[in-house]
Amino acid sequence: MVLSIVIPAYNEATTIHLILDKIHAVQLDGEFKKEIIVVNDCSKDNTADVIATYALKHPDLNIHHVSHDVNKGKGAALHTGIQYATGDYIIIQDADLEYDPEEYNLLLKPIRNGMADVVFGSRFMGSQPHRILFFWHSIGNKCLTFLSNMFTNLNLTDMETCYKLFRADLVKSLKLRENRFGFEPEVTAKIARIPDIRIYEVGISYYGRTYKEGKKIGWKDGFRAVYCILKYGLFKAS
Repeated sequence: MVLSIVIPAYNEATTIHLILDKIHAVQLDGEFKKEIIVVNDCSKDNTADVIATYALKHPDLNIHHVSHDVNKGKGAALHTGIQYATGDYIIIQDADLEYDPEEYNLLLKPIRNGMADVVFGSRFMGSQPHRILFFWHSIGNKCLTFLSNMFTNLNLTDMETCYKLFRADLVKSLKLRENRFGFEPEVTAKIARIPDIRIYEVGISYYGRTYKEGKKIGWKDGFRAVYCILKYGLFKAS
């Protein structure tokens, strides 16, 4: 079994090698092996060079480097990564250090036990460490999750989480259109419509960044998320 790790990257030259080091160090439980797809979304810094150099220095790590000719957004980078993934399961990994790859096995456990098709990693449940940052961000995340749950009839605690693990054939079957941070509510709404889908949630840690440290999401993305929840949840746009 192969776990495809899709990493969208934009101006992450200072951290991309660190997250790749963490992924390299992870020993997946059971029979799982790793495939890494890094999608460089036309970074303005030397992200591309850092990725290429890292791949050359680590030939034992199965890294596929894909680049966009123009900046398209995180969602578009994820679309590309999902398209290129060849594994049995696909997990999303941000290029920063907010999420810990050591916890892949936590998300894989319901998969290995034959219980789940999709697993979300929740920053708002469990006893893993969480960096204390923005009050209004946390309220916004919970409101977006609540609104999403209203239309998907799920009881998620963290719809906006980066860590989403999918059975590859299921997520590849979706027509995903959102090119920025609207990816999260769109993929959640569309995956929830699949008949008899088995969705689980596990608690994960969160090492959030400040805007000074490189955090990119802003209030405009919150409004877009509400729009996407209504578009794909209430009106069930394809």
